[in-house]
Amino acid sequence: MKLYACDFDGTLTTRDTLIEFIRFACGTPRFILGFLLHAPLLVLMKLGLYDNGKTKQRVFSWFFKGMTIDEFNRLCKDFAHSSRHLLRPEMVRLLEQAQAEGSKVLIVSASIDNWVQPFFPSFTIVGTQIEIIDGLLTGRFLTPNCYGQEKVRRILALHPDRSDYHLIAYGDSRGDREMLAFADEAHIIH
Repeated sequence: MKLYACDFDGTLTTRDTLIEFIRFACGTPRFILGFLLHAPLLVLMKLGLYDNGKTKQRVFSWFFKGMTIDEFNRLCKDFAHSSRHLLRPEMVRLLEQAQAEGSKVLIVSASIDNWVQPFFPSFTIVGTQIEIIDGLLTGRFLTPNCYGQEKVRRILALHPDRSDYHLIAYGDSRGDREMLAFADEAHIIH
């Protein structure tokens, strides 16, 4: 069996969707305020001095903690509907063709799976999952940030017998290195 594992941000899209989603969901003034407040933490993360997943969770929490899951999912669907222009058509066609030929397709992303799924309803989404209690977002992640080695761990959780499939992976950044190294065929998208 052929298994395609493709990153989302920067690979299937032309830019990072976390920033785009926050601006879409919260508006530009709140987006700017939130990123100014978190600028020191973001700089530390970029310098490798603070954990990527913890930074992302703190930023996500600031913007979305306390929102109902229904409202969040509605925003995710609206975002996907209005943001198709962010997708790389050639990559989407490649994955749709692979699926049509009988291959399994996974979108393996550090993005929150709630806003990735509406872009690709027929693919399996393996993303960062959010915690919900009593219908409200807690601001915490239910799973580790799906980045780096976590991408490999999550692929193996779904498909544990590595001898059962030929893995073809697509990625574009540091967060995809381990997945690309794990693959039988690795493709870096620029």
